Amino acid sequence: MATGQSEITLRFLAAPTEVASLGGSIHGGRVLEWIDKSAYALAVGWSGGYCVTAYVGDIRFARPIESGHLVEVTSRLMRTGRSSMDVHVTVSSADPQDGVYTEATTCVVVFVAVDATGRPTQVPPWTPVTEVDERLLADARARVTVRRNIEQAMAEQSYTGPSTAPATTLRFLAAPTDVNWGGKAHGGTVMRWIDEAAYAVATRWCGGPAIAAYSGGVRFYRPIQIGHLVELEARLLRTGRSSMHIAVHVRSGSPTTGELELTTHCLTIFVALDDAAHATPVPRWRPETQQDKALDAHALHLVELRRQIRPTVLD
Repeated sequence: MATGQSEITLRFLAAPTEVASLGGSIHGGRVLEWIDKSAYALAVGWSGGYCVTAYVGDIRFARPIESGHLVEVTSRLMRTGRSSMDVHVTVSSADPQDGVYTEATTCVVVFVAVDATGRPTQVPPWTPVTEVDERLLADARARVTVRRNIEQAMAEQSYTGPSTAPATTLRFLAAPTDVNWGGKAHGGTVMRWIDEAAYAVATRWCGGPAIAAYSGGVRFYRPIQIGHLVELEARLLRTGRSSMHIAVHVRSGSPTTGELELTTHCLTIFVALDDAAHATPVPRWRPETQQDKALDAHALHLVELRRQIRPTVLD
């Protein structure tokens, strides 16, 4: 089987319709859509067939992207398994007047190649060639255990007990405009929904603007069908000085039955901003119920796990 390139870059202008609020910077959820599309293009080109997003982790938002700026989204293969591809994605932007690009967001996306029946299918192996390739492979291997530990911790944590935590629930139908090339809701679109639900909780709690600083453990369990009812439940787990740790569960199912199944789970961190767009203190949330205390400890445990991940150095 012929393989495509092991690196791809998308370039475009950030549009005014992609801002989080009038006069503000680009919505974090939109950046996640760009990331998923770039990584998808690389995965499909390499595997030679349809691929699905399985996991997105270690999403670090270093700075916002402004409307009208040039954007580069670069995806690089880090590692291949039997049917999986680990992809490192870097989002950079520049004022078109000077053309100087600086890094805005980085993350790792895991795609799985599937056949016409939706079953995983083998992908061509990737072999590192350059020194950067070797670093990417070593970094991908180092992340495997941490990723599994994060996935396990999130899967084992219960969210069903009594709670006083601030929460928001969004419900809507997956629209035809959300469709990907496989006829399901685009993984990047689901991540945008997650960002929007978490944003609603964060801004209500801090009483002002907030911006995504980190997202991790975005696990895709099953696809969302177009026309299905989608429910996003976002819930505050923990607060820091200026940060808010928020868990988001995405469920979907046929509107005729109302039976919803878990499709995606994520934990994201928002930071409150003052009028000068600097981090500002947030009201402290104090867990009251046993469930809330357990989730507060869960969020802290995930922070400790994420500290084991070293950012990939490409230069």
